[in-house]
Amino acid sequence: MRALIIDDERLARKELSNLLAEYNNVEIVGEAANADEAQELIQKENPDLLFLDIQMPGKTGFELLEMLDNVPKVIFTTAYDEFALKAFEVNALDYLLKPIQPERLKESISKLPEESTAKKPQDEEKKLALEDQVFVKDGDKCWFVSLSNIRLFESDGNYIKVYFDNNRPMIHKSLNALDEKLDTRSFFRASRKHIVNLSWVETIEPWFNGGLMVKLRGGDKVEVSRRQAAKFKEMMSL
Repeated sequence: MRALIIDDERLARKELSNLLAEYNNVEIVGEAANADEAQELIQKENPDLLFLDIQMPGKTGFELLEMLDNVPKVIFTTAYDEFALKAFEVNALDYLLKPIQPERLKESISKLPEESTAKKPQDEEKKLALEDQVFVKDGDKCWFVSLSNIRLFESDGNYIKVYFDNNRPMIHKSLNALDEKLDTRSFFRASRKHIVNLSWVETIEPWFNGGLMVKLRGGDKVEVSRRQAAKFKEMMSL
């Protein structure tokens, strides 16, 4: 698993790197001292895992996650235990308190999923597919969410409402910008206001003016505009 260490303290990065040397399933492919460096390195290396400090000069580790479209697995590392609850609210893989103890690190490594490290072709990396996860933050609440669990995106002014489980957080992003990032094989732009996850479609019915009414698992209903109806029928047919 290809990993990055993100920490503003050089000695902390060195110490963690030394501790990780004994694990054959973790390859350190880079280090960063702040969020801006980390964002650039993440775009370049496309890592599977981040060892991420929370309190850093400039932007915090949480703010870094907000900057990313596709979020790798995250193990937080910090000297401040008051952040532990927030870390687990966002469903982080684990939380390590500095100075990191070898036995505690071993527990974290044991939680890593066994998965292929094969990389996607370069031209596909920009598209977010169902297996990818995203970081969603609304006020003080934040989550890591697999795109497979997000059934609907709804535009609301300069924000997007994200539908997953019983949650409806709002993120500051345009629907057009999001549409460009999503894999069109999995997500469909139903109208100016909605993008639906095709795997959640339950029924399709004719609607007014040549449009369609789509019902998603869970009960949400979305109108497909007349302009998009023919394309939608084609995508959902054998």
